[in-house]
Amino acid sequence: MIRTAPNLADFEEMAERALALIPDDLRRLAADVVIRIEDFPDEETEREMELASPFDLLGLYRGIALTEKSVSHPGDQPDMVFLYRRPILDYWCETGEDLQHLIRHVLIHEIGHHFGFSDDDMDALEAVAAAEESDAEAS
Repeated sequence: MIRTAPNLADFEEMAERALALIPDDLRRLAADVVIRIEDFPDEETEREMELASPFDLLGLYRGIALTEKSVSHPGDQPDMVFLYRRPILDYWCETGEDLQHLIRHVLIHEIGHHFGFSDDDMDALEAVAAAEESDAEAS
């Protein structure tokens, strides 16, 4: 169990482990999505999202969902998922939830936006990732 807050590099490794648990076919479709670890959302994002505090946002997808992309509107910026380390760590401290599971949850939720998934779809994807993680831990 993690007892100290991971730095940005450690957090990135945890995100990579979480990404590896996503089913292969979906992970391939999300291969071009850039995953960035930041301590907090930038000021523009805070204003845009009307956050009362920078701790109010754990992650964010920026891009055009695959369901919205077309040849005539491919998007001019890369699709990105931001994981905000400090808010996630704050939530981790408040709840006692397993940090690796929390990172997986936020990452899957944000990548789900890339696919245009509903919350039910994201819950199903997270269940698959949790089963994969349990299988990996058991072996």
